[in-house]
Amino acid sequence: MRGQNNPATISRRMTVKRYLTALGAFFVLMVAVTGCGSGIPGNAVADVAGNPISTQAFNHWMFVAAKSQAAQSPGQPVIVPTDPPQFTQCIANVKKQIPSLAKTKDAQLRSDCQQLFTSLSSQVMDFLIKAYWYQAQAAKLHISVSDSEVSSAFATAKAQQFQTPAQYTSFLSQTGQTQQDILFRFRINEIFKKLIAKQPTTVTAAQIQTYYNNHLSQFSTPETRDLRIVLAKSAADANAAKQALQKGQSWTAVAKKYSTDSSTKDNGGALLGVTEGQEDAALDSAAFSASANQLIGPVKGQFGYYLVEVTKIHAATKQSLAQATSVIRQTLSSQLQTNAQNAVDSAAKKNWLSQTSCRGPYAMADCSGYKAPKTSTTSTATTG
Repeated sequence: MRGQNNPATISRRMTVKRYLTALGAFFVLMVAVTGCGSGIPGNAVADVAGNPISTQAFNHWMFVAAKSQAAQSPGQPVIVPTDPPQFTQCIANVKKQIPSLAKTKDAQLRSDCQQLFTSLSSQVMDFLIKAYWYQAQAAKLHISVSDSEVSSAFATAKAQQFQTPAQYTSFLSQTGQTQQDILFRFRINEIFKKLIAKQPTTVTAAQIQTYYNNHLSQFSTPETRDLRIVLAKSAADANAAKQALQKGQSWTAVAKKYSTDSSTKDNGGALLGVTEGQEDAALDSAAFSASANQLIGPVKGQFGYYLVEVTKIHAATKQSLAQATSVIRQTLSSQLQTNAQNAVDSAAKKNWLSQTSCRGPYAMADCSGYKAPKTSTTSTATTG
């Protein structure tokens, strides 16, 4: 089965959106979201409406994220920077796992650990926080997901991706995840799907008709013509070339002798698939007013004097609405799905961002009051 042993394959299938890739949840699903808490507990990195995200959960998923990143480059060590701001453990880990950096100054490695921490922690925090947001939003809308729904979705994906239990066990080992993690991810996925179902995602016939009317150029091709040309530098040369053709000399010989057009002189003057308006105005006018196999010219153009003969006319085509419906439906469905996802995220952010507090080193865009740091020149990362 193709992709059966690739950890990234099932990771993608088990995610709701891109930011869930290789991430899950280490904590137990909250049955309900409580009211605002009194702050961030000492053993937590954030608090969402009174529900703490533990440091243990964060560190676990930093490990998963680090393993995922390392897997992109076989042989790369797994560096997990989970001790900001000094990164003492991270520095020791780098020196141990990368002997060539054993004598590198701590300040340099601390900077590199900080860069890696920023990159990975933003992914981890985004997942953990949004997992809470979606659960909170579902509770607000009285949406529930049963254990049987989660089990069914998981069993289907597992059967598609793994032929044996050993392959699934290997996947867990390679990604650093647990069965509990995977099941929670599926639960969040099912919640997210039900949140999306509250949004308009059905494509109507009227929408298809409107799209077709507004994008007719996508479903038609203009007439094109195959030409043979000679572009001579003077009227005298053009007339000489015309006489040679009329006397039976080949286009190959005449174009090679008289034409100054480097793109066609060595191939018998052939210019294929020309669309009206594409060439020099004089050539364009002559080519699209001539009948097939009619020698036209000399015609004075911007770059000299043209002789032109139309060798073939390819008629314009146009798909009917019925022929285009399948493609249009797929396009609109994708757009509506994206709009639905954005609407769900916007609603969740509106309702829960103000109730999401994060401890300083872990703060990112999903945290209340977050301000992005000013960009600055960073050191060359050696740990990633």
